Amino acid sequence: MSACVPTRNDHSSRSSRLSRASGFKRPHSPPPGRGRFRVSGADLSASITVFLIAVPMSLGLAVAMDAPLAAGLVSAAIGGIVAGSLGGTPLQVSGPSAGLTVVTAELIQIYGWRTTCAITVGAGLLQILLGSLRAARSALAVSPAIVHGTLAGIGVAIALAQVHIVLGGGPQSSALDNALALPARLAQSEPAAPLIGALTILLLVVWPRLPGRVGSTMGRIPAALAAVAVATAVAAAAAPEIARVDLPSWRSHALPEVPQGPVAALSTAVFTVMLVASLESLLAAVSVDKMSADRAMSAPKDGATPPLPPVERSDLDRELRAQGIANTLSGLVGGLAISGGAVRSSANVRAGAESRASTVLHGVWVLLSAALLVSALEWIPLAALAALVMVVGIQMVNFAHIRKVHKHREFLVYGATITGVLLAGVLKGVAIGIVVAVAVALHRLARTRITVSEQEGRYLVAARGQLTFLAVPRLSRALGRLPHGVDAVVELDGFFMDHAAYETIQDWYTAQTAMGGRIEFTGRSGGRIAEPASAAHSCCRPWTPWRNHHCHDRAQETLPTPAVTVSPVVREDPPATSPAPAAERRGAHRLLSGLSSFQRNTAPLVREELARLAAEGQRPSQLFITCADSRLVTSMITASGPGDLFTVRNVGNLVPPPGTPEAAAHDDSVAAAIEYAVDVLGVESITVCGHSGCGAMKALLEAAPESPRTPLWRWLRHGMPSLDRMRSRHHSWARIAGRMPADAVEQLCLTNVVQQLDHLRAHESVARRLATGSLQLHGMYFHVGEAQAYLLTEGVSSGTGPAEVFAKVDPEAEGAVEDGTDVLDLAPDSAVRT
Repeated sequence: MSACVPTRNDHSSRSSRLSRASGFKRPHSPPPGRGRFRVSGADLSASITVFLIAVPMSLGLAVAMDAPLAAGLVSAAIGGIVAGSLGGTPLQVSGPSAGLTVVTAELIQIYGWRTTCAITVGAGLLQILLGSLRAARSALAVSPAIVHGTLAGIGVAIALAQVHIVLGGGPQSSALDNALALPARLAQSEPAAPLIGALTILLLVVWPRLPGRVGSTMGRIPAALAAVAVATAVAAAAAPEIARVDLPSWRSHALPEVPQGPVAALSTAVFTVMLVASLESLLAAVSVDKMSADRAMSAPKDGATPPLPPVERSDLDRELRAQGIANTLSGLVGGLAISGGAVRSSANVRAGAESRASTVLHGVWVLLSAALLVSALEWIPLAALAALVMVVGIQMVNFAHIRKVHKHREFLVYGATITGVLLAGVLKGVAIGIVVAVAVALHRLARTRITVSEQEGRYLVAARGQLTFLAVPRLSRALGRLPHGVDAVVELDGFFMDHAAYETIQDWYTAQTAMGGRIEFTGRSGGRIAEPASAAHSCCRPWTPWRNHHCHDRAQETLPTPAVTVSPVVREDPPATSPAPAAERRGAHRLLSGLSSFQRNTAPLVREELARLAAEGQRPSQLFITCADSRLVTSMITASGPGDLFTVRNVGNLVPPPGTPEAAAHDDSVAAAIEYAVDVLGVESITVCGHSGCGAMKALLEAAPESPRTPLWRWLRHGMPSLDRMRSRHHSWARIAGRMPADAVEQLCLTNVVQQLDHLRAHESVARRLATGSLQLHGMYFHVGEAQAYLLTEGVSSGTGPAEVFAKVDPEAEGAVEDGTDVLDLAPDSAVRT
């Protein structure tokens, strides 16, 4: 008897986005809107917090770029309202780009302000184009060492430039010039501006760390606002002559002009602005997703505290298009270039924002302040704003990123990128980083250490690194030094072998075994490895260890034929005879081979994550009720990992309704799992999934059990309501969008999913959560032969819709679900993870 397993939308690293028109709703998104802009109390509070941070930061960035101060407020308002309304990351806050500070300052110096606005318009149009071409994910394909090195280099350049303003002067044209001119500036500085700057920096550092009840109360005020406000008050009392903000009249606000200059230089400028703004926005979007997930995981689930509403995962292509629209509009009205900001976005998440309403409202508050608070803003000293931006620049040099880069041996790329950005500019710095990254990759590819040692007449050939054609000469020399008919172990410590290296080893192995040699091939831990001997077995691949695992049963036909070895130290020759039956030996081999492969290849990659889960406990957001079919792998179909799913598997994916004599007398395990998942784990959704060719459904159709003859039949009695539903004239037939079910078995498989959802709603814990709107039910169907997933329409999942239609998940549209008219986007975004 076969069984069935579900598909899923991965809630952690790849979540889905559902179109409102389709009528579907994804497991982790809020209910489809009704066309009204709703503002919660948390969103209102968060918007005020972000506004209080955004105003001084926008003015400070304008000062750092030597741009009109009003342009900073214009871009902050447009970033909040336009990018916030249209963006694909609901909680991301956009505004003047800190990463573009150096670039914009250089453009203003070369071309003037009005041409710089036109360049911003061009960069925005290019972003819209790339977002429409779905290129956002490709932008993140650059090595993280290059991306973080670029942002760190920009941060260092920002800090060097702002030091001069803090000291009462003006910045130079480049980071190198700013560093060289710093000693002279220190000698010429007056005490007022440096003291105000130092006070601002001190408050920015100390304010979030104030202890006790006073610190808890004062900590509600953003550190940026507190630092600028205190510095402004001190400057007003002690240094009335210090340089302050000078907001010009809006009547003199400059708009863009047709750019004039070399086409190549202007095109490079447009591309540079687009590249930096896009990378900064997309990285901030990924960070916002992580912060939102961490906030949801850390929220109490005691039942007394209302759960946080789920937040949509980022649609990076939509976010890139929104950033392009915002930049185009900002450039047209004389604003700075816009990008998503990590500082503002993190403040928005920490302040408890629940939707994009907080982002949009913050833009409205900025717009109102620009119109009504001009006199108050003009009291702010420039030194305080410069100190604020300098701290932002220093924070762009993230030490956590440095540790990760060093851990993965990418620090050379990171350092080269920083140096290139500081000495040659952003675009050339990125190019330098890419060149160094390619050189490092080629060096690692070519760097293979091959050693030969002998102990008690047995040779050990150890190959450390990747075996490519570049290593073939050294490999041939090392193998050629071994005598004929040798007893040797070849230890391959790498993850790649090209055809040239494979043939070299194959020829040597054939020659040695023909002369009576005994050759054993092992991996880094001593476990045996095997490569297929012919093209017929070339299906085995390290990235799909589950695929065609029966290849291992033909190990005697393959190149290496050593004994199965689990210990990384002790290796034993195979016994001449074995009393165990052949089937038992094959079963033991598969078990030991799989365990050894896991310990060797997978365990080092997941150990850190499993240790975290062991310490924190499980916090899955989904309960999956699936079938026990051995042909389907739940984690593969749903792209899930440890801690993602709370799974219940049984024959026929059945949910016994509560209170039935059969459930009480024979099985409470499913009901117990439902109660535990809903009340204790606080899952957000429950999914029931059937599949094609389900053996349980076949059994119900062929010989419906009239009496509980065996444990299997007693269990299958819970599927009788599904059979009755399919035969009833009072229920519409479940169907697949675009076609009717292929046969009665498929019809029953589909109907069974709908019926089990009805059984779920009858459970007390499920009904209680459904009434509060904190739980969602979903039906899924998986066609085994087509490897195709289908989702049940939302009306049926919620118990309100009459049509029982399963819509197709289309991989060509990155996970769109099609019912023939509407498209329901279920594409996972990450990726990135996750």
